Amino acid sequence: MNLMTLTEIRRAASRTSGSAVPARVHVQVESASPRLTREQQPYCELVLADACDRMTLRVWSDHPAYKTCSALTPDSFIELAGEFHSHQQYGLEARKWTVRPLTDQEKSELLQGPADLRARQNTDWEFIEKTIHTITDPRLLGLCEAFLKEWGERFRRTAAARNYHHARRGGLVEHTAQMMRVAKEIAPLYPQLNLDLLLAGILFHDSGKLWENALSENGFVMNYDERGELVGHISIGLELVNALWRKLSAGNAEAWKNLVPASEDVRLHLLHLIGAHHGEPEFGSPVAPKTPEAMALHYIDNLDARLEMFAAGYAIAKPLAARIFDRVRPLPGNLVKSLEKFQPGTPPKEGTLL
Repeated sequence: MNLMTLTEIRRAASRTSGSAVPARVHVQVESASPRLTREQQPYCELVLADACDRMTLRVWSDHPAYKTCSALTPDSFIELAGEFHSHQQYGLEARKWTVRPLTDQEKSELLQGPADLRARQNTDWEFIEKTIHTITDPRLLGLCEAFLKEWGERFRRTAAARNYHHARRGGLVEHTAQMMRVAKEIAPLYPQLNLDLLLAGILFHDSGKLWENALSENGFVMNYDERGELVGHISIGLELVNALWRKLSAGNAEAWKNLVPASEDVRLHLLHLIGAHHGEPEFGSPVAPKTPEAMALHYIDNLDARLEMFAAGYAIAKPLAARIFDRVRPLPGNLVKSLEKFQPGTPPKEGTLL
């Protein structure tokens, strides 16, 4: 059996029309919970996670591995080997499976993540650092540098969301870097935009998720944090920027005194970008976007999140017909495959009108 990631197995299982996919996968146990069937028979429900995905494994009481699986904890790392298939109601499931603990070497390799994901996130991190140093406003530059210095390692293991988009270790780095790329591309088309402010806003807009969606240093489990639950990532981001700002301004009061625009205006506009980035109160923002930069950030954020959902959906959604896939929430309807790009010089397919 080939060693695959959960995403690779899910993708293969969704394309096999009911046929099983034999595979091995290395995962961390996110949770192991005792359950009862409707007939009051005990079983164990395991939630398993790797760098990019998760699945649920139900272990019935008559399975040979029931006692072993019931003793697993969130500190356990295992290999699950078996035949995988995609269930319409329950998602990815395994049959004829076995489990064993991972060796230290296998655990270390798993925690590093797939090589392609690791390389992409390293590239994105370098892009974020490079882009921050293009900011000319010394206050925003200093604030961004202080944030990366103090919280960079936590940032690099934080997900952009618990579900739906970039919901993986390092996902926030991917999301932030892509948003910065979009901002830099559109800024010349809209010269009224303050690019320094927009880039800083992108860096900080989800900074509260370092508490709301942080993953542990040595695992793929996205723990729940009391601060994240009680306050939420927007409020945490506002608090974080204010705390960093106080530290910086205390040592730079004289240097910042006569800068234009005024330092207090810079602080308030950055806070507005964080507070308004969800766009509407019903989606968690305390205020609607009221500046060009806030509106741009809101739409850039939405664009990158939605396109990520499309990309993931094509990979895992159930095919309904040729080029049509089942709905992936929260997208509004069934997915339809994009029109392929025009390739000059290729002959038309049979039956195509000229």
